Amino acid sequence: MSILDIIENINSFLWGPPGLILLFGTGLFLTLALKGLQFRRLLHAFKLAFGKEDEKDSSAEGDISHFRTLMTSLSATIGIGNIAGVATAISFGGPGAIFWMWVVGLLGMATKYAEALLAVKFRVKNDRGEYSSGPMYYIEKGLGSKFKFLAIGFALFGAIAALGIGNSVQSNTVADVANNSFSVPNLLTAVLLVILVGLIIFGGIQRISLLSTIFVPSMAVLYMGGALLIIFLNYDMIIPAFELIFYHAFNPVAATGGFAGIIVAEAIRNGFARGIFSNEAGLGTAALIAGNARADHPVKQALVAMTGTFIVTIIVCTVTGLVLLMTGFWYSSGGLLSGVIHDPSLEGGALTGAAFGSVLGTFGEYIVALSVIFFGFTTIVGWYIYGEKCFEYLVGTRGITVYRLIYVTACGIGALVSLEAVWAFADMANALMMIPNLIALLLLWKIVVSETNDYFTNFYKKGKV
Repeated sequence: MSILDIIENINSFLWGPPGLILLFGTGLFLTLALKGLQFRRLLHAFKLAFGKEDEKDSSAEGDISHFRTLMTSLSATIGIGNIAGVATAISFGGPGAIFWMWVVGLLGMATKYAEALLAVKFRVKNDRGEYSSGPMYYIEKGLGSKFKFLAIGFALFGAIAALGIGNSVQSNTVADVANNSFSVPNLLTAVLLVILVGLIIFGGIQRISLLSTIFVPSMAVLYMGGALLIIFLNYDMIIPAFELIFYHAFNPVAATGGFAGIIVAEAIRNGFARGIFSNEAGLGTAALIAGNARADHPVKQALVAMTGTFIVTIIVCTVTGLVLLMTGFWYSSGGLLSGVIHDPSLEGGALTGAAFGSVLGTFGEYIVALSVIFFGFTTIVGWYIYGEKCFEYLVGTRGITVYRLIYVTACGIGALVSLEAVWAFADMANALMMIPNLIALLLLWKIVVSETNDYFTNFYKKGKV
């Protein structure tokens, strides 16, 4: 048995029922403990995220604004998972997978809320004058030194995962798309990525957040604009598409022709797995940037952070799913709605690109290609912050330059090599980040509830917001 086989067997266990039950259970528990706060306070959360920063927050401690914090977090979250991941979920789980992505996303909003709240409450200031936060800090400071092994484990696997799923895997995908869509040689892509990523990450969090503030909204408008145009042109298929989603969430997809069919369990498993990878709720990554936000109360940034999960899963993933269903570009039948027969070898981002192209022509395919390239690039930059914060916890700020050089090198290598093993190892590292984080959230839930009650009693109701 090869090392790759061993890692994949570990992943089958970690991302199997034990891991998914822990993730789902934590989200459900926090939703109940917070009395459905993600539903009751969603409008207020969006106001904090996108409204004008008030004077109290502008003078509060922190490095960047709520909006920049959200954009930086989204830069690492919106991307390949929302474009290729949704196509994969539908291909292997059927239309019902979208419903289960919604479920894990809505529950994940409570999880991400708790992560960000604890991140701000237990953040520390490093010797460069910047704030550092994340599960390793709220594990160590909130649970005590006897749990420090969990904090070290999270930081170690977080630093490793950033080199893989947040970096090499992204640069590899960007290189493939650039080569296939625009005939750009992989070596040229590798060189350009190394130069651009190096220029940005050596500029620190301010430069990274500025890039995210510019690129993320711009690319979101391009991708969402193309998707919404397709939906508008096929408006009569909106209701049938939603009917497919709700029906197959609880009923199997029948076998037709050479297609073996899809059972409900596969819809649930794929919906959960792709939903988690698209919004990262539970991995603890949001907490690594949340502590940099300027906020006079931890709950403010927690509310802002949970809007990211809503945007990624409920909006972006849903729109992608509707395009795939309405155009008929999903694997199970070749087109329940439109009768389109597509190349069965297409998968992931290529399938989404073909769906866009079937309505908008070459322009639609370019929209997806450019979205993958630019979202992949911003993911590389955004995940760097995650890796740096984890690495800093382990060795201090003096080792940051070394990590930056390693990160840039991994970016270049990723664009040139096959990454099957890197994907597998990164999946394992993600799971090993998730477990200590979820344990900490379950043990610190009373602090989350207490801070929430304090905010809505002493700030919100008294007009201090």
